[in-house]
Amino acid sequence: MQIEVVTLFPDMVRDALRHGIVGRAQQRGILKVGTEDPRAHTRDVHHTVDDRPYGGGPGMVLKPEPLAAAIASAAGRLPAGCRRIALSAQGERLSHERVRELATCEALLLLAGRYEGVDERVLETEIDLEVSIGDYVLSGGELPALVLIDAIARQLPGALGDERSAQQESFSAGLLDWPHYTRPEEYAGRRVPSVLLSGDHAAIERWRLKQALGRTWVRRRDLLDAGALDAQRAALLQEFLQEQEEET
Repeated sequence: MQIEVVTLFPDMVRDALRHGIVGRAQQRGILKVGTEDPRAHTRDVHHTVDDRPYGGGPGMVLKPEPLAAAIASAAGRLPAGCRRIALSAQGERLSHERVRELATCEALLLLAGRYEGVDERVLETEIDLEVSIGDYVLSGGELPALVLIDAIARQLPGALGDERSAQQESFSAGLLDWPHYTRPEEYAGRRVPSVLLSGDHAAIERWRLKQALGRTWVRRRDLLDAGALDAQRAALLQEFLQEQEEET
């Protein structure tokens, strides 16, 4: 997969992507990430990329000409017709389903805005989709772009050491993740649940599903439609809630 990021801070993007799973994916040739700086497409001595907003108000707005030229330059390195995505607080909330869909694309172009935002005409003429990583405001689109790239990279075949990680991790089945434990068996007076030491793989899978259902119900009930659960999952959720009630 090839991704191009249009950004005023290309070093910020490149440096962050050198590490971890994304860095290894690039080394293996699974993922290629390039950057394009709108400042390279300015014509004045100061490389001006922003200006005051029409109608007044605080802050500056990114100018359309250098942005459009940077997008065109980055798009020229990608297959024709690739998706163009702006990272924006006004965009669609990023979900695991959207990540998986984007991971099937051959290439993506990401626009990381700055300051008060991007001239609306650029979004109207150059962008296919606006994406937000949450209901809060950041200083720019670089961090959201990195979040999106990281999430997509995990879905690419060969990027993870064990492909089961992408299948079992949080949100892959619409549920939060179950609790994880490693050695030692006892820490701070708390022991690893005995079922995880039993070697009974069926019992372990049942426990993990029960914990995932219970955590989702307690922490993110908006993700779980109890009425839509099959009989097995409904029974496991009820068992989890009964155990919680007994403990308290």
